[in-house]
Amino acid sequence: MKYRLRDLAQIKYGKDHKKLKDGNIPVYGTGGLMRKVNEYLYDGKSVLIPRKGSLNNVMYVTGKFWTVDTMFWTHVDDSKVIPKYLYYCLSKMDLESLNVGSAVPSLTTKILNEIILDIPPKEKQKEIIDKLAPIEEKVRLNNKINDN
Repeated sequence: MKYRLRDLAQIKYGKDHKKLKDGNIPVYGTGGLMRKVNEYLYDGKSVLIPRKGSLNNVMYVTGKFWTVDTMFWTHVDDSKVIPKYLYYCLSKMDLESLNVGSAVPSLTTKILNEIILDIPPKEKQKEIIDKLAPIEEKVRLNNKINDN
């Protein structure tokens, strides 16, 4: 079934993190993990979408987190889509092609909310996730080995 992104998730803005104290809650920006703080914006499964900078660096997070103002976070309607499946859908898109910035690549909620996604029934989403998860884990392990 076809959905606009706005029907699958609420897109929320990240916030400044500079005044937060150090802690154990991850803070994400478009480049990835930036630091750890003592407060969180959301606790749950979320797809993080770059607002400025590296627009194709979509991330999936679970648990407590904070995002900076260059990164959107989402509150996903899991009655329609499994958050991890939404992550896979958005991460395979060329979000750079939706850039509205001049000097710095940028996305807006208006543009993101209008993205149309073809979402299968949740049983099919789960099948796809189950097939992709082992591959994703191998890539993660290979990257860890390469980092060493």
